[in-house]
Amino acid sequence: MHSSAFHPSGRPYRFIVLAFVSLMAFGSYFAYDSVGAIETTLIRHFGAGRAAIGTMYSMYSIAAVFAVLAGGLLIDRIGTRAASLLFSALIVAGAAIVALAPTLTVLYLGRVIFGMGSETLIVAQSAIVARWFTGKELALAFGVTLTISRLGTLFSFNTMELLSGRLGFRSALWIAAGLCALSLLCNWFYTLLDRHAQPVLGLREAGAGERIAFGDIRRFTSSYWFAVAICVTFYSAIFPFTALSTDFFHSKRGLPMASGEGMGFLAGVFYNITHMFSTAQGATSIIITASMCFAPFAGGLIDRLGHRATVMIFGSLLMIPAHLALGLTAISPVAPMIVLGAAFVLVPAAMWPSVPLLVDEQRVGTAYGLMTAVQNLGLLAFPYFNGALRDATHGYTASQVMFAGLGAAGLIFALLLLRSDRRHGSKLEAAG
Repeated sequence: MHSSAFHPSGRPYRFIVLAFVSLMAFGSYFAYDSVGAIETTLIRHFGAGRAAIGTMYSMYSIAAVFAVLAGGLLIDRIGTRAASLLFSALIVAGAAIVALAPTLTVLYLGRVIFGMGSETLIVAQSAIVARWFTGKELALAFGVTLTISRLGTLFSFNTMELLSGRLGFRSALWIAAGLCALSLLCNWFYTLLDRHAQPVLGLREAGAGERIAFGDIRRFTSSYWFAVAICVTFYSAIFPFTALSTDFFHSKRGLPMASGEGMGFLAGVFYNITHMFSTAQGATSIIITASMCFAPFAGGLIDRLGHRATVMIFGSLLMIPAHLALGLTAISPVAPMIVLGAAFVLVPAAMWPSVPLLVDEQRVGTAYGLMTAVQNLGLLAFPYFNGALRDATHGYTASQVMFAGLGAAGLIFALLLLRSDRRHGSKLEAAG
């Protein structure tokens, strides 16, 4: 029985768990960027400016700032299974409200509820991966999780415009909500597998029954806080940019909003993905595609070689010339977007698996929750700033300089992290 390929102690069982854990976030990744993928349609329908699209992302982050920390503490208290199912249910409810919203106010409410579930689910997902995978498999597992989850983002940018054009934007948003429901089902399958494995393997439910006081947060080292600062600056220079980049590539670079007209739906989707460099949505998804394809390899390489802080330095550095090239030059956006894609592969692959190395095991859930909550402070502000700058200047230069500045700040924090890590035993730079 113990030799069975599907015994909980076997590697195949762990990777089946990993597949369902990755798919539990697929729907939320799709729905998160669904409003950005059809931003022109939503602006026209609601009679709003670009700042309204930024506000849709900011409202998502308003909830996440508070809910994520509570979610991390909840994971530590009641365990990942119950918490993750609760978060998945909030995602479905929020996505459904967005789909039926008659006004911007109701749509914003849906994004708040969606944010309460989505970001906390990512915290739960990270805690689950850290619980099931250790040592040399940890970064690889994080990379696989990011790849499968971000398929949702890739398909969102390359299908929502087609769905909206053929079925109407509300039907497209309802499809996004339906994918969230399918991810809830995958989450339920994970709970069955985890519940079966727990008594067999003697797994301890992460943080169950433990009291985590807010005062314990002060026990985190400076290395952890520098990693948090990198997280904030990095994601604030990526996601607020991609939220409005479809309009950017269409208006400034003249890329078409959609291709494959006159084709069937699946043929249109395939055309858009294979012509990524010639459509506005395709150019936006270059970053996500790079992450989806290369994150598992980057994770495995970092597992073997270490140098996590050094990788974060290099990834932060890449963002500066990429954003400046997009904002200040007329060169093709393909090369800068590939550079941003490389940064989007390297920094998360090194950063997220670093957290268990920087905090005590019993505080991993809280550490992920706190990091993601602070991250969303940036994601609360910068989507609005991006939209407001574009409405105020009627251009894109100011926004791109802002994003390059965030890259520079991330570079400084990464250098400080490397110095701090050396003082604390070089845990991040060590291999394995």
